[in-house]
Amino acid sequence: MVMDVHGRDLRYFAAVAEELHFTRAAERLYVSQPALSKQIRALERQVGARLFDRDRRDVHLSEVGAALLPHAQRILAEWEAAQEAVARVVADREAVLVVGMSTSPGRGGVLPAIRSRFTAARPDARIRLRQVPWDDPTAGLADGTCDTAFVWLPLPDPDRYRWVVVAEEPRLVAMPDTHPLAVREIVDFTDLMDEPFLALPDSAGPLRDHWLADDARDGKPALIGAEVASAEETYEALVAGLGVVLLATGNAPLISLGGVVTRAVKGISPSRFVLAWRADDRRPLVRDYIRACEQAAGATG
Repeated sequence: MVMDVHGRDLRYFAAVAEELHFTRAAERLYVSQPALSKQIRALERQVGARLFDRDRRDVHLSEVGAALLPHAQRILAEWEAAQEAVARVVADREAVLVVGMSTSPGRGGVLPAIRSRFTAARPDARIRLRQVPWDDPTAGLADGTCDTAFVWLPLPDPDRYRWVVVAEEPRLVAMPDTHPLAVREIVDFTDLMDEPFLALPDSAGPLRDHWLADDARDGKPALIGAEVASAEETYEALVAGLGVVLLATGNAPLISLGGVVTRAVKGISPSRFVLAWRADDRRPLVRDYIRACEQAAGATG
């Protein structure tokens, strides 16, 4: 025997079976009691047996109804899970991916390369770039305002994040063109130890320490000339003679304007620029952007 039973039929049956009361089940389903009774009778005709034993006061599951109930509940649960899964995929495909950055990820055209690959894989998705101040080293990942972000390592709470390296670049030193060390092509970091440095805000955490090269100071604290939170503030502090600053090679054009020069530095490790995301974020939209970044970084590396 083949039965064409609709999800509505099973939902109505399960509601009555769980309430064991037609009026309460009808209220739960937002239908009239006569309409519910009619639908149950139709299902019983399809099944070929009574699903409930009824008298004037009580409703009980029949033997057939008791056999059907766990299967009906499982089917309804599976269908609800399927609807949720479909809704997530639809929402994901229509979502806007918010990409945070505190520094432009230009670097050999990697951003357009990522975008083109991502758009090819997800033509219905959109990317929104969000500029985040330097006082947030996670560029919007920590507070959830960004889905992925181009950031510098190290990150605070690194176990919370995963990343793929976009670029590894030497750290340069920027200084006023009138600085005594500006005549050198390469500056040894030991000659910078007593210089006042421009520093990121305290909220930048380990990233502030990185751009002060604390790991190369043998425990000697850096002398802070001023705090800066943007490329514009950094440039203004440099031309005002408030200090020197370390920066990645790819960011040199942002600072090397009138009155400022950059020089190679000997004795410090390079910087690493990455695309990062939250470790527990497994959304397909995010995974596709990561995959596009990996492909683009490999193609431009």
